[in-house]
Amino acid sequence: MTPSASTLAFVESPVQLLNVLEWAHAEAASAPGGAALLDAVPSQPSRAAARGPASGGAAAAAGTGPADRSAAASSWLRIVVLPPTDPMSRGQLRRMAGLARDEGYEVVWQEARGGRLAPLKALAALAKDVRAARRVVVGDPFSRYVQLLLTLVRAEELVVVDDGTATMEFVAQTARGERLVRWHRIGGGGLPGRVRELAYAPVSATARRRFTPAAGTGRRVEVFSSMPVTVHGTMTLRVNEFAWTRARFGPPRLTKGTDLVGTSLVETGVVDPARYLDAVRALTLEHGATRYFAHRRESAEKLRTLSDATGLEIVRPDLPLELIARRGPVGRTIVSFPSTVVHTLPYALTGTGVTVAVCDVDPAWLTGSASPRARSFLAGVTETARDVHRLPAQTASAAG
Repeated sequence: MTPSASTLAFVESPVQLLNVLEWAHAEAASAPGGAALLDAVPSQPSRAAARGPASGGAAAAAGTGPADRSAAASSWLRIVVLPPTDPMSRGQLRRMAGLARDEGYEVVWQEARGGRLAPLKALAALAKDVRAARRVVVGDPFSRYVQLLLTLVRAEELVVVDDGTATMEFVAQTARGERLVRWHRIGGGGLPGRVRELAYAPVSATARRRFTPAAGTGRRVEVFSSMPVTVHGTMTLRVNEFAWTRARFGPPRLTKGTDLVGTSLVETGVVDPARYLDAVRALTLEHGATRYFAHRRESAEKLRTLSDATGLEIVRPDLPLELIARRGPVGRTIVSFPSTVVHTLPYALTGTGVTVAVCDVDPAWLTGSASPRARSFLAGVTETARDVHRLPAQTASAAG
């Protein structure tokens, strides 16, 4: 790390990288003490500011041009990308990394997967920089690799940016003093799995302590989120307003149709594939949907089946949906199952006239292997969403 780069960020997905850019934008723009918690969805910026760098609106508002912004940005933040192995995620990450470099931030691509020795090689390559950082930003507190890196962190300040709805579970689990486990995981792995868990227990315990520092230790943890979370203990919250996205993109041109947003609930073993197909078919008929924005983890076979059964145009976004929707064109209505976007899109699209709707997941759609937590977690994602129209699950079922 360069001596002047005091903040080190680790990201493993396109959405995490987007939220690091949002945090950096808010950090640079905020007064001492940070931004205040909003009482409502933020107001729409002026159209001139929303056009972004091409019009000079955002740079002019800050009193700096692209070169000045680049020099200022690169002086304090370095982003380390720890890419997954699937091609869709890697492609989106590379495009997001390009946007981060355009903002002037230093981006390092560090392979940490794909071989038995890859994690150890990456850890050795990053160790010096991790120890030297005065502030560390992470996008996935559940990641075992991130937790391993935290054992090397000496920084007093730790920032957790959104990794989708997982942030809700992260805050809830740390409040209850539980070990960090993703909501859709049900364990397993037999004896080898239990041995791995036992060997990893000291690392997991260290991570929990770093995320929940005791008062008087001088350590600080900030959660930067657009999720409906209530922080606890010494943890602080700053709301992710998607100000960077709104300043750099849009406002979008609206189409007359309805867009559906895909989900990876089938891929994670939570929702039955046939039930999901029935729900998508019903929503398509009821709302006149024409396009389906696929989740980056959805399989090509599943998407072909959806297209054949519904006639929907399948769109594989090359960036996170918040940027795609803000850039446009986008439907006047966006329908989603319980997911991150029912919380983020109202911020990204505020003032544009787009209606965001969320369709409940009927408990009958869940697979027999779904975790016991799945039903209540998905219901909580829907019930806490603000400024969205709620669609009952039985509507989709009946329409099918």
